[in-house]
Amino acid sequence: MWALVENNNITQFFTRPKAITIGDINYPSNIFIMWSKAELEAIGIYEVVIDNSNLKDKEYYINTNQSFNFASETVTASYGTATAKNLADTLFTAQDETNGLGTEGEVKAKGLKTIKKENINKEANGILLPTDWMVIREADGGTAIPSNIKTWRASVRTKANSMCTQIDNASDVDALAALYEYDLETNERPLGEFPELS
Repeated sequence: MWALVENNNITQFFTRPKAITIGDINYPSNIFIMWSKAELEAIGIYEVVIDNSNLKDKEYYINTNQSFNFASETVTASYGTATAKNLADTLFTAQDETNGLGTEGEVKAKGLKTIKKENINKEANGILLPTDWMVIREADGGTAIPSNIKTWRASVRTKANSMCTQIDNASDVDALAALYEYDLETNERPLGEFPELS
């Protein structure tokens, strides 16, 4: 990405090479590729330096829009301070109910913990689904579930409960995110994995 700087102000952005007019002079699109950095800067075109130091994982944070600044012969695109998403559910208030927006005390917006626990339970359901027919068959008075499958199904449910407890115990957004981060050496994460059927 490039920016056109005129009189120390950024006046235009270019996300890809294109023909441009600066003053009374027309320039072809290939100047962005063919010209040196110094040649482009001589006519006021600067490559934008991206500063991602404040950019956070959008799954856990709300990032600001980029702001652009020209200083010391450099155009920088940077982010402001990111805001952590809510861990807990946001509930409708009495005023919301008065305004007809919802019933006081009901969930207005799910928090990260609720979303993550729902995902864990959906994953556990998907894992157990292929053997559900065995449970139904046994309940209907048919053949018993093989013991290894019964044990495995119980361990999947136990692991799901354990994962949900770990999520509930996360003290802040960073602690929640850390549960999902894999250790590069062991390829394991603090949250763990569901057991496989052996």
